[in-house]
Amino acid sequence: MTPINLDALVSSTLHGESISDAHAEQILLDPDIEILDLVNAAFHIRRVRWGKTVQVHILNNAANGKCPEDCSYCTQGKKSSVPIEEYSMKTSDEILEEARLAYENGAFRYCMVFSGRGPSAQRTTELARLVRQIKEKYPLEVCVSAGLLDDDKAETLAAAGLDRLNHNLNTSEEHYAEICTTHTYQDRINTLRAAKRNGIEMCSGLIAGMGEPASDLVEIAQTLRSLGAESIPVNFLLPFEGNDLVDPIGLTPEYCLRVLSMFRFVNPTAEIRIAAGREFHLRSLEPLALYPANSLFLEGYLNAKGAASNRTYQMIVDAGFEIVSDFSAAALIDQTVLPNVEQPVHVAGRSAVKTLDDLRPAR
Repeated sequence: MTPINLDALVSSTLHGESISDAHAEQILLDPDIEILDLVNAAFHIRRVRWGKTVQVHILNNAANGKCPEDCSYCTQGKKSSVPIEEYSMKTSDEILEEARLAYENGAFRYCMVFSGRGPSAQRTTELARLVRQIKEKYPLEVCVSAGLLDDDKAETLAAAGLDRLNHNLNTSEEHYAEICTTHTYQDRINTLRAAKRNGIEMCSGLIAGMGEPASDLVEIAQTLRSLGAESIPVNFLLPFEGNDLVDPIGLTPEYCLRVLSMFRFVNPTAEIRIAAGREFHLRSLEPLALYPANSLFLEGYLNAKGAASNRTYQMIVDAGFEIVSDFSAAALIDQTVLPNVEQPVHVAGRSAVKTLDDLRPAR
């Protein structure tokens, strides 16, 4: 394997040249590429577009569970037996109150997630109303994850001021049928293109650790570049007893850093987010993930617990970064709005499931 000159690769990337599939795969697999050298090289690219800032995203499970899709990795899918808290759509007052909590806890972006195949026309109208209300009340970017959308529904959300639509590709086209049969990879591509055509930024990422070869991760990274994804959440499969996909494959802390760095090289100007699994899989190397990535989720993921917010903010400050917020991370460490009690994010090798208090703090 011909050694990679990381300095030359950084220079060509910053001059707009696309990294080859071979070099991207080598970043993932070549043991001769020292991880600290790689992370530092990725940071040079990150710094040009994002400096040393970190965008904080807070998820709101606006509807939870009862999903007819059979995604093998998901606790909300119809095949999952993970004991999650199921509920229909929260009230508008509850969603708006959680937007306030997110803003006051330092969030740059508020992400509303709705389980299900896709919203009805009536649900889309309701989502549009909520987006308008949130944007009027708080200086937050708003992202919605609501399943499959067509142009009409995307246009309705765009007119309401929606900033981003999240719809993850999750894996490669070839691998997709192995993790989901109730919709296709092309369905997801169509949804992303509908958002893009209607002026909504595209948030789409992946889940690493589902048995895919390194070449599949490269394919996803290149596809997202070709689609013009503005935001790429990089998830690492979390182990939940009761899902079809229980045990993550090959996710050492170093490999997770390689995945994040590869996505930074392939998508140099995109927002790369450390998403689900950062605490579980990165462990003591977690602060290094801020060097290729420039955003993260605070207080957990869909149905998985995350680290307490003050612990995450302390990590950001200690690593020499600053959050994009009307509040300073230092102040939020001492006085956070959301609960700060440190609870285990995994027990006996499995992810800890959010309680109803975690999911519905504004009840």
